Amino acid sequence: MEGTSEKGLWECGRKCTPPPFLLKTYMLVDDPATDDVVSWNSEGTAFVVWQPAEFARDLLPTLFKHSNFSSFVRQLNTYGFRKIATSRWEFFNDRFKKGERELLHEIRRRKAWTSKQQPKAPNQATLQDSDEDQRSSSISSSSGYTTLVDENKRLKKENGVLNSELTSMKRKCKELLDLVAKYSSHAKEEKEDERPMLFGVRLDVQGEREMKRHRAEMSESASIMLSQSCK
Repeated sequence: MEGTSEKGLWECGRKCTPPPFLLKTYMLVDDPATDDVVSWNSEGTAFVVWQPAEFARDLLPTLFKHSNFSSFVRQLNTYGFRKIATSRWEFFNDRFKKGERELLHEIRRRKAWTSKQQPKAPNQATLQDSDEDQRSSSISSSSGYTTLVDENKRLKKENGVLNSELTSMKRKCKELLDLVAKYSSHAKEEKEDERPMLFGVRLDVQGEREMKRHRAEMSESASIMLSQSCK
């Protein structure tokens, strides 16, 4: 007798408690903060996903641990929801209404009919919900991995372009250094005493000597600066 009573209480609790999927969906639809993405229709008899992309990206992961809109729609279908508009994602179930959350426990998951029905465990519906969430989570993880791989490829390509530009700049800088070194070497050769001679005696031309010295100093300074900037 006691066992029968406990079984009856368990059956009542299971039937009176809405499936987690329905509760989570109701919470998303009933939240006024997200009405621009998903909300009830004007009569409160169905709900509309106004922005499917934003709904999948921003709202689904908060409660369902995945971002797959198609998976969400398949779940709705298994609970008897149907799309009632061609121009928008509007879903209807006669027991899914605004302000009537107590009706959710009356919504039942559709059974998958086969040629030979197999006995089901009492908690199979909950297990099926869990399996669906796991598959959706796996799909989401795969999508995230693909995004990371693509981002890594893009960064490698950009890095290659930067390395090519850096190599080109180093080559041009080296060419400029070689040119300065050549000019500096030529200037040093000119530093030899080239004063004009008169009767075998060299004349001291102060202005020309100062000009050559100044030119040599400028050449040496330019060479040092270029060498430091090209490191």
